[in-house]
Amino acid sequence: MRRDEFAKRRRQLMRHMGRDAIAILPAAPVRTRNNDVEYHYRPDSDFYYLTSFAEPEAVAVLIPGRPQGEYVLFVRDRDPAREAWDGPRAGPEGAVRDYGANDAFPVGDIDEILPGLLERCSRVFYTMGTHPEFDKRVIGWVNRLRSQGKHGMHTPHEFVALDHPLHEMRLFKSRAELASMRRSADIACAAHRRAVRSAAPGRMEYEVMADIVHEFHRRRADISYHPIVGSGPNSCVLHYRDNNRQMQDGELLLIDAGCEYDYYASDITRTLPVGGRYSRRQRAVYEVVLEAHDAAIRKVRAGAHWNEPHQAAVRAITQGLIRLGLLKGRLPRLVKDGAYRQFFMHRVGHWLGMDVHDVGEYKVGDQWRLLEPGMVTTIEPGVYIAPGSKGVRREWWGIGVRIEDDVAVTAGDPEVLTDGMPTDPDEIERLMAAA
Repeated sequence: MRRDEFAKRRRQLMRHMGRDAIAILPAAPVRTRNNDVEYHYRPDSDFYYLTSFAEPEAVAVLIPGRPQGEYVLFVRDRDPAREAWDGPRAGPEGAVRDYGANDAFPVGDIDEILPGLLERCSRVFYTMGTHPEFDKRVIGWVNRLRSQGKHGMHTPHEFVALDHPLHEMRLFKSRAELASMRRSADIACAAHRRAVRSAAPGRMEYEVMADIVHEFHRRRADISYHPIVGSGPNSCVLHYRDNNRQMQDGELLLIDAGCEYDYYASDITRTLPVGGRYSRRQRAVYEVVLEAHDAAIRKVRAGAHWNEPHQAAVRAITQGLIRLGLLKGRLPRLVKDGAYRQFFMHRVGHWLGMDVHDVGEYKVGDQWRLLEPGMVTTIEPGVYIAPGSKGVRREWWGIGVRIEDDVAVTAGDPEVLTDGMPTDPDEIERLMAAA
């Protein structure tokens, strides 16, 4: 993504902050996986959204109106000995040259420099609780300045939650962001198409996952969450992660797998017939979920409120379950009583962006917020009939179906970013026959 995209975001945030304010954003710390092995480093989304800087141990500072420069980065200093082990660092010079900082300093000097930046400001924009150890440092700097206030020093007197304006910004995707999300979606669709070739009786769930992850990596993407590859009864476990069962002929295989490309996530679910063809009951459940999926997508329009797609999915699923004989009663009463929750126990979607469950409020006050162009949501209805389901005949047990797509709100019709992987059951069967 171009450097001016990040500069534009910083300017937008600083306009919101106003003069006499400062924003402080630390990078996410490195996390230990076990013993002396670290997890692969992935920068905090808020930090990267404003900086494009992907190194750990960094702190970004925004000071609207500062004559010497409004954007300051504290970064690791160059260290040839460490770089021989871990790779090159930008250092303060690189932070200015390559990442657009007006000023940059070694992060080891932050205790001497940052209090001097704080003392010119009345309001501190900062997100408390995300990085508890860094919280203590920020509070310590402010308290030190306040203790000197009796000498006439101008000190901060107000903390403002930075995540509120920043997450509202992140909720609306720019053209550059949508381009990255389309690419992420295309890669994920290619991985799901490849999974179609793996979904055969006798194979293991983890073999399918391996093909999916390989497709991500060969296209310069990574997983955006641990893939869910659940066959048979595992298709009814919403966040199944073991992926270690052998698939059997005649079962369903539910694959929920998305990737991250250029720090933007995709999130797709498809449900395949392991033997290549859906049984009569599997297809019947699948078509109920597909009806709900299509009804919900039709409601992803500017001016609709956030809950309308969910309401459409609930109505379609309840109607379908009545048709299949899995629910009995009148549609309005069953919807009102939540009878569908035995089989559909989650909401129909969530915001999507740099995080899979992306930031952004779902309500404004006590009202569902209205959908606006630039928002991106998932649509993911499902029906899960777990083995042992009370009041359900055994022949329905073990049928779990979810269909999930990534949908952008536009000024007109919704844009399905993930339409590169079909949802139509006949088309899925044709893909499997050709595999």
